[in-house]
Amino acid sequence: MRRRHFLAGCAAATLSPAAFAAQNSASFEVTRTPSEWKEMLSDLEYEVMREEGTERAFTSRLNDVKAEGLFHCKGCDQALYPSETKFESGTGWPSFYAPLEDAVATKPDPGWFGTRTEVHCDRCGSHLGHVFDDGPPPTGKRHCLNGVSLVFRPAGEGEPIVG
Repeated sequence: MRRRHFLAGCAAATLSPAAFAAQNSASFEVTRTPSEWKEMLSDLEYEVMREEGTERAFTSRLNDVKAEGLFHCKGCDQALYPSETKFESGTGWPSFYAPLEDAVATKPDPGWFGTRTEVHCDRCGSHLGHVFDDGPPPTGKRHCLNGVSLVFRPAGEGEPIVG
């Protein structure tokens, strides 16, 4: 009995992120085929958003955004994080202490050095980054996000900034 559970766990652990996303895409309001995602995203955006990759630290234009507005999902344009929850974490990735209500979801992200908490858009399933317990008050959370997964839309007039 234990061996069967172990083997099933190993099989699940070897399921690629793309296969996992495809397997669970039916649970999202916005769905696209892998070829449709590849058509609308750059190679890096696809790797991060659909295969749960990570962009290099300090490469996102959104790190320095301090204007008032909303950060949206690059995959479906859902508003995710208000600018007032953004803070300078020093990590090299845009960081927030709280998302908008009903905008993101989380799941365990097991790895070689322990399990992290992955955060993704709850509308299209795009991988955004991870949540850590070392953020500022009032939540104590740090949503450490890949800028390529986001688009910043300033309040009032102004051009969107793509991460």
